[in-house]
Amino acid sequence: MVRRVWAGVVLAVGVASGLSASAATCSEDRISLRGPRGQAAFTVEIADDDQERALGLMHRESMPRFSGMLFVFDTPQRAVFWMENTLIPLDMLFIDAQGVVQTVHENAIPMDRTPIDGGFGIQYVLEINGGMAGRLGLEPGVEVRHPAIAQETAAWPCE
Repeated sequence: MVRRVWAGVVLAVGVASGLSASAATCSEDRISLRGPRGQAAFTVEIADDDQERALGLMHRESMPRFSGMLFVFDTPQRAVFWMENTLIPLDMLFIDAQGVVQTVHENAIPMDRTPIDGGFGIQYVLEINGGMAGRLGLEPGVEVRHPAIAQETAAWPCE
């Protein structure tokens, strides 16, 4: 069953939020991202088995603004997603084993069966509300921090 954790969401972009990189914590229900335009954090559900990944965010009519779903694969692989039975537009961030965003697909079209290919070497996919990646400057090269990422090789390990 997908672990649903929709509680408190924190956004930290630039200096305005007052949250420093060292103040952020690592927990299963939170993912942090950092890049040239600052930092962002989302409350996430984890999909880490075949059944959870197959269901994903299907059949949901809405999602809180700074929430999302983190798909965790056992090993890096080619990641191809689609939007069948997904009612809300999503941005998809395709992330490698070290926690570095490799590809961003913005505003995936609800109910569309067209494959969205994130490429090879992907171990994590973060789905967030459509348009958020562009607003927050989430692009290839952004680093992700989450305890599911192997800490010994993570680009941005938990502290």
